[in-house]
Amino acid sequence: MTQPAFDLVIAALETIREKSDRAPRVSRAALARLQAADPITVSSPEAPASRTRLHSATARQAVRRLQGQDKPALLGAIREHVRACTKCEHLACSRTQTVFGVGNPDADLMFIGEAPGVDEDQQGEPFVGRAGQLLTRIIKAMNFAREDVYIANILKCRPDTPPGSFGNRPPTPTEMQTCRPYLVEQIEIIQPSVLVALGAVAVEGLLGMRRTMRELRGRWHTYNGIPLMITYHPAYLLRNQAPSEKRKVWEDMLQVLERLEQPISERQRNYFL
Repeated sequence: MTQPAFDLVIAALETIREKSDRAPRVSRAALARLQAADPITVSSPEAPASRTRLHSATARQAVRRLQGQDKPALLGAIREHVRACTKCEHLACSRTQTVFGVGNPDADLMFIGEAPGVDEDQQGEPFVGRAGQLLTRIIKAMNFAREDVYIANILKCRPDTPPGSFGNRPPTPTEMQTCRPYLVEQIEIIQPSVLVALGAVAVEGLLGMRRTMRELRGRWHTYNGIPLMITYHPAYLLRNQAPSEKRKVWEDMLQVLERLEQPISERQRNYFL
């Protein structure tokens, strides 16, 4: 059993102990399976040929059993690990706070962006700046509320920028590779029916591949068996106000609604962002 998996199990047990008057129990057989578990591997975004070791599948299953399918508690345990994370020392020093994720732990739809910006770094919530406001409008046009979906980023810290500079910089491959296991755990706990990756950086962090958005968007991909739609980041639409580009994003969202088997009105079909 890997150390991160062990840490997650311990955090889950501590949460149960704090929130319940009954001590957590686990069978000897479950303990034996945990101790004998082989860690799984996934492709590294930085080097596709290399392999990055993550929590074992048996450990994840054991945590879920121990928590009684308590997704908020599971996410809370990971949130605490993220809050204390100093793996990227330069980001830990420059951030105001970490930005974990927000929304419904039982969401059918999960949006994934690239990294927090200055507004997100200040408020501790993803997608709250101008791009976030546009994403909220898109979500509402889909007949969802922000509280219905789950929103997270590849990176949980705002990428640092040189003093006196403005704007945001994209995360590096190393930063994404370091932070990626946290997002992997979020997805595994939430188990959404559909994932939406916002922009090429989010795709690189999630799937480990670099391609143009022209090649990627508008068609279905998969992540660990979960349907994945790739579309433009809302910030792109703020820079490019062409109706044709806005329509592309909305057509991608119509495909998402169809995959979720949500009713689509005539007004939605003819909608432009």
